[in-house]
Amino acid sequence: MRKIDPALLRRTSLYSRKSKVTFKGFGVPVRKGMSVSAFLSGLPDYLSAKDFRAAVGAVAAAKKRGAPVLLGIGAHFIKVGLSPLLLQGLSKGLFDCVSMNGAGVIHDTELALAGKTSEDVEESLSDGSFGMAKETARFIHSALASGVPEGLGFGAAVGKALAGSRARYREKSLLAAAWRRNVPVTVHVCIGSDIIHMHPEADGAAMGEASQRDFRRFCEMVARLEGGVYLNVGSAVVLPEVFLKAVAVARNLGRPLSKITTVNMDFQRHYRPDVNVVTRPTRAGGKGYHLIGPHEILFPLFLAAVAEELW
Repeated sequence: MRKIDPALLRRTSLYSRKSKVTFKGFGVPVRKGMSVSAFLSGLPDYLSAKDFRAAVGAVAAAKKRGAPVLLGIGAHFIKVGLSPLLLQGLSKGLFDCVSMNGAGVIHDTELALAGKTSEDVEESLSDGSFGMAKETARFIHSALASGVPEGLGFGAAVGKALAGSRARYREKSLLAAAWRRNVPVTVHVCIGSDIIHMHPEADGAAMGEASQRDFRRFCEMVARLEGGVYLNVGSAVVLPEVFLKAVAVARNLGRPLSKITTVNMDFQRHYRPDVNVVTRPTRAGGKGYHLIGPHEILFPLFLAAVAEELW
């Protein structure tokens, strides 16, 4: 076998070779008392930090041109204490629609009623008490019983009920705040997945009608998404599936959605957000981003960056 002679290798020069990394994109050292703006501008200009800037820029650009910014959240978003930031976003007109699953309604309602939510599932499951809080189920089902005959969807029905209630913490409710500001909240329910479905007050027809109305409303919002942004924060299954179907409806009705930005934020990458939010909807035009990290850190950082751009 003929031996390889390294002396015959064709070599290049480091100085003329193209390189992807230079000092220009490096981060700036942090210092005590650093402003948010200085910290954000000092992030490295590579990989996730570059995507972070691009996603923030897309949101800011959408709002400046009057295009919608839609936010979908998993219930965990509320459980890790992010409601005050979303309330701020609503007050600033940042979000044109908020979407959630049924568990999100439960957590928001319990917080409004009692200032607490999220029971210990393992502990309460063993004695059969899991999910049996009567006040939660009674309030939500009563809201649906009143709201559905009025033509309201799930989010609007519960939001209206909370806003008009004597709940001690109603001013901290996402649903109530959205109702007062006329911001649509669409709720997408999988019957059998939420604790309130176990209770005797549960009315499948009312829940189905209310959630169907919200899906139609969501489709209307997505149909206007050209030039806008959809953010999926912490929903691994339900909202990515709902978003994909809404995109299909919009394009079937002649809305190309060829210039949209989608952003998935979660503590890890999941299959459905990857294909149904980031990849497939933007293949015909636009850009999708993954921003991976804990909600309780990543979303406040993202909102702080948007605030620097807009507020």
